[in-house]
Amino acid sequence: MSTPLRLVLVDDHEMVLEGLKAVLARFRDRVRVLAQAVTADQAEGLVAALDPDLVVTDLRLRGQSSGLDLCRRLIQATPSRRVVLLSAYDDEQYLFQAIRAGAAGYLLKSIGGDELVRQLERAADGETVVDPTMAGRAVASAARLQSGEYWPGAHVGLTQRESEVLGFLVAGMSNRAIARELVLAEETVKTHVRAIYRKLDVSDRVSAVAVALREGIFR
Repeated sequence: MSTPLRLVLVDDHEMVLEGLKAVLARFRDRVRVLAQAVTADQAEGLVAALDPDLVVTDLRLRGQSSGLDLCRRLIQATPSRRVVLLSAYDDEQYLFQAIRAGAAGYLLKSIGGDELVRQLERAADGETVVDPTMAGRAVASAARLQSGEYWPGAHVGLTQRESEVLGFLVAGMSNRAIARELVLAEETVKTHVRAIYRKLDVSDRVSAVAVALREGIFR
């Protein structure tokens, strides 16, 4: 019998963690949960100490760091680290962001227990796994992205609204001016700007504009 897959689970809802552990307990001959965490910082410490075969993390976490941030940092520290995003968001853009961050896969929380374990085993073996319900749409979306059918910035994970906001940033407009132009609350614009910073991996407006120009998102 092969050794069970050793996992660290990361989710900001303890009830979700307990439910996931209960599901995985039915497959204890194939997987074993070493530890669980609710924040990226906590997860990093556990992964460094336990060196699991696979890290399974939610997309949204408590604190300043997301599951994508955690994925990037873990892989930066250990390039061979295998990380799978387990998310409630059935959205190809999040899938593409996960793959760009180096994730070994993107699965949905609605997945059945047996299928989850099978996909985790594939990910640990070196494959890149995608939730079966998303696979067909992801291929079609990737083809459209390649042909340029989406809005500017879709290929780096920006939503259509975030793309609009970034365009106004490139034009030098303030958050207040953007809010007026899009008929949004200024706080909503600030939320979009923060999301843009996170997705472009920058910390300020000047850097976001620089990345937009360098990547050819806007010219």
